[in-house]
Amino acid sequence: MLQINHLYKNYGKFQAVNDLNLHIEKGDLFGFVGPNGAGKTTTIRMVCGLMPPTSGSIQINGIDALSNPKDIKKQIGYVPDFFGVYDNLKVTEYMDFYGSMYGMSSRDIAKISDDLLELVNLSDKKEVYVDTLSRGMKQRLCVARALIHNPALLVLDEPNSGLDPRARVEMKELLLNLKSMGQTIVISSHILSELSEMCNSIGIMNRGHLVIAGKIDDVMSQVFGKNQIIITIEGDMEPAVRMLKEHVNVKVESVGEKEIRIFHSLTQMEIAQLIAELIGRGILVTGFHTQEGNLEALFMELTGGAENAIESNC
Repeated sequence: MLQINHLYKNYGKFQAVNDLNLHIEKGDLFGFVGPNGAGKTTTIRMVCGLMPPTSGSIQINGIDALSNPKDIKKQIGYVPDFFGVYDNLKVTEYMDFYGSMYGMSSRDIAKISDDLLELVNLSDKKEVYVDTLSRGMKQRLCVARALIHNPALLVLDEPNSGLDPRARVEMKELLLNLKSMGQTIVISSHILSELSEMCNSIGIMNRGHLVIAGKIDDVMSQVFGKNQIIITIEGDMEPAVRMLKEHVNVKVESVGEKEIRIFHSLTQMEIAQLIAELIGRGILVTGFHTQEGNLEALFMELTGGAENAIESNC
């Protein structure tokens, strides 16, 4: 659906985006993650035709963005990080204005506008002036506006920036609803916990490079390899360590005073059998718990941790 090949953006000697290659499938809700200055917004602006790349190619639904700039804009609905609205217009007038910019008929605009305002839960605000809306309502209105021409790709740059917790929940529910309807969505955000609740695919950028991208489960598996178990033991640790090292699907990661941390690729039944085997060999297991990789841990692993701080919750 979206195909990016060898994309570069240079400002003099500074490379804002360096050899970016990315494929996003139709129906994906793709999360773009990275610290400030990583190149996320620059990439998004190039995808949306707002900034020319230094080199590389971008295709949406098989249409080349560089050679068909007008056609490509019809394929995209864009909600920027700092959105602007025309405060002196009513909500319906705002939607009419943007529909007319895409050459839509008044009849089509009216029908689609009604449907979209219902979708974003603003049907009761049709005759209200935009400047009276809350920030969260304005943001949802911008999403409706971006969908007025039925784009193949919806792109949102930091859509939850400045929103209160309730408005963030409403935005998340809206995006999940759109995904369930088959809409392809790219969302840039620095709030990792929200992306992990919404996205089925992820891409992490750092210093202009796309470090990794793909389905979240696949990326987690690729980075962490195996899930973790922390086993708590009383007494001599050495027999337990020796036994664990005998297992092909277990890697002993660290040994503490009373804890052994292992990576594994075991089923739940195999985990139970492993613990039973430890006990059967006379090892006093006093407890164990599993730890799965998450988006926060993934980000820290790939971008150098604290030097590239990013919000994991809000």
